[in-house]
Amino acid sequence: MSNHCPRIRVRAEDGYLLVRDGLSITFYMRHPHHEVAPAILISLEAYLAAVGLNALSRYMDQEGFFHEMGPAAWDQFRRAMLANNQLIFHLKDAAEAEQGYQFRYHGKLFDDASLSIDPDAVSVVSFWLPTEYLEEHGPGRVRELALELAAPLPLCSGHGGFNFSCEFSLSGAKRAVRELCFRYPGMEIPALGRVAWHIGTRVRGAAWLTFLGQPVLGEMGGVEGVRACLHSPETTVQSLEGLRAVVTLGQWPEAGDTEQGDTLPAYRELARVLEPWLYHEPHPRRFDFTPEDMLRWERRFLD
Repeated sequence: MSNHCPRIRVRAEDGYLLVRDGLSITFYMRHPHHEVAPAILISLEAYLAAVGLNALSRYMDQEGFFHEMGPAAWDQFRRAMLANNQLIFHLKDAAEAEQGYQFRYHGKLFDDASLSIDPDAVSVVSFWLPTEYLEEHGPGRVRELALELAAPLPLCSGHGGFNFSCEFSLSGAKRAVRELCFRYPGMEIPALGRVAWHIGTRVRGAAWLTFLGQPVLGEMGGVEGVRACLHSPETTVQSLEGLRAVVTLGQWPEAGDTEQGDTLPAYRELARVLEPWLYHEPHPRRFDFTPEDMLRWERRFLD
C-alpha cells in the first residue's frame, strides 16, 4: 500500500470486514428521478467501462436482500431505473471479494406532497472504488473517471476522495468510524440516504475533488471567484460544461492523520471558502454521534 493511501481494516470478532479504506465519488442533484435516471445510466456505463462489468456482481432487492447479477438481472435493473416506481438501487461486488466496488442511488420524486415535507431533498448517486484501484491506475485516471461520471449529471454539488467503506447497518461499524474519523479528516463518512433528504443545494464539505454547480458556484462569483479565493499551490479550479466547476486539491487524494500532525491545509483553505454553503446534519444521533461530536466533525477543517 502506498504512502498516499490509508490502510484501514476493522473486523468483527468472527473476522467479517466491517470497515476498510476506499474511495467514493458522489453527486447531489436537485432534480426528480425521471429526469436524472437516463443520465445516471450513462454515468454507470462509464464506471463499468473503467472497473469491468464483473465488479458489480450483486444487487439488492426491495426487501434488502442481495442476489447475483446476470444478463437478465442487468436488463431488469436498467428497465427499473427508467421506470418511476423504484427509487433506491444498490449494486456491489461479490460477497467474498471485500474490494469496495459499489453503486448506490437514491432518487426523489419531487411531487408537491414530498416537497412540502422535505424541501431540501435531492436525488443522489455514489460510485465506490477500492484504494487498490487508485494504486494500480493512479490518481490521474481516478480524476478522469470522476469527470466522466459527472459529465451527464445535472449536479448541484459533489465530492470525490477517500471514504470509510462500510455498511452502517452492521453492528460495530458506526462505532469504528466514529473512533477513526477524527484521526483521518480527509475521509468521508458514507451517509447517502440521510444526507440526500436534507442537503438541498449546499455542499457536503471540502474533498480532494469538490464539484460545484448552481446556485452555489454562481453565488461564489463563478470559476474566477472561486479561483481568486484559493492560494494553495497544488489546488486547481477547472470549469466544466453547464456552469459547473471542479476544485482539485493536489495530485493525490489525502486522508490526513492528526496523530502525525497532517491536518490538510489545502482542505482547510477550501472549507473556509465554502463555509457559508456547508451542509449541517440535523440528526447526528442517527450516526451514533453526539450533536457536539457531529458538529466537531463537520467543522474539522474550520476549527
